[in-house]
Amino acid sequence: MPVHDTPSPLLAVSGDVLIAADRPDYAYAPRRTPPRRRPGRFSPYRRLFATPGARAFTAGNFLARLPMGMFSVSAVMMIAGSRGSYALAGAVVATGLAVTAVVAPWTARLVDRHGQARVAVPATAVAVLGSLALLLCVRHGAPDWTLFAAYAATATTPNTGGMSRARWAHLFRDDPAARHTANSFEQAADELCFMLGPVAAAFLCTALFPEAGTLTGAVLMMTGVLVFAAQRATEPPTTPRTPGARSPVRLPGMPALLAVFLATGAVFGSMEVVTLAFADGAGHGAMAGPVLALQAAGSCAAGLLYGSARPARHAHRRLLVCVAAMTALMFLPLVAASTGSLAAVAAALLPAGAATATAPTMVTGMTLLQGVVPAARLNEGMTLAVTALLGGIAAGSAAGGWLAEHVTPAAGYGAPVASAAVALLLCAALTGTTKAPTS
Repeated sequence: MPVHDTPSPLLAVSGDVLIAADRPDYAYAPRRTPPRRRPGRFSPYRRLFATPGARAFTAGNFLARLPMGMFSVSAVMMIAGSRGSYALAGAVVATGLAVTAVVAPWTARLVDRHGQARVAVPATAVAVLGSLALLLCVRHGAPDWTLFAAYAATATTPNTGGMSRARWAHLFRDDPAARHTANSFEQAADELCFMLGPVAAAFLCTALFPEAGTLTGAVLMMTGVLVFAAQRATEPPTTPRTPGARSPVRLPGMPALLAVFLATGAVFGSMEVVTLAFADGAGHGAMAGPVLALQAAGSCAAGLLYGSARPARHAHRRLLVCVAAMTALMFLPLVAASTGSLAAVAAALLPAGAATATAPTMVTGMTLLQGVVPAARLNEGMTLAVTALLGGIAAGSAAGGWLAEHVTPAAGYGAPVASAAVALLLCAALTGTTKAPTS
């Protein structure tokens, strides 16, 4: 057999280059390396829910939180339909809100001191019994005072959103970027619940029977809290009360921060009432719900996008920028309303909603609050913020309603502009009064 004296090519590896020992025509052949995948826009959220137990407690919390947007609408439709008085229905709901403002911080303090599962489950059971008592009183024609007493019992409802935020803060106590993403997700979840809740309540009360919204809300809330409380592995540890410890409301910077939440709530409350009045005045009252949903959708989308972005380093500067943007965008509905077109107002509410109460402004406000309030009182501090927000909603609703009735519905959009401007001034006053956390 002939002997082949041509050797087979030998390849030597040097770095990322293959060098052929005897073939100069392909002396350099670059090694193929797989391309690096760029992280997606929502990678921070995937990382968030990769945490063991996160999906389970989030699912339970969502079930428990959805009725928050159902109960007031369900109560109004149930009482007004049975007693023929929207004034009575509104008074009952307003009384429940006032009692909640007093009771909720105490419930949150018990949660911080004794644990979420030990307090949230019995507190929710009392609230559910109050809702069912209201249903029975309406159904069987009980005296009006029983409606007030029954609805006041629902004030023990725990702040499920605050408990969820406290879990994220515990899980990512050493990761500010993850906490920013978690706060953004929670705000988007709040907005989604308050967007879907009234729609679900109105559908149930009209398609089935007047009490269906209240009954469904009670079942969902009790089920959700039981699922949430069962996830003990992610529950923050309890801290015994320290003698002489100050209430969160007395901490440096907290009063000014709560004032910002109060003014921001006024933006949201006045916008809602004025839009209802404007749609009714334009002869399209049935379209008020979908129009307001556009504002909520803009806020929800902005919250999710804000959470996926890398935040600026100083939380106080972020809050100032967010409130300034909110103030500027509040002029859009005011200008659109001057045209008299509901379609123009609807188009303006979408971008305006991207900066209003429950989007970047609230996300950053909660981040600042977590830097002010110690971990042992965090749920109480966040409940105080929600209470301030609800107080602002009530005040804004009254101011917007007065303007819409005594001036014009279009002029009523001046109320959210004024409220946003007050929030901006208060935010500027926060400089030097809070410990601004960095990300």
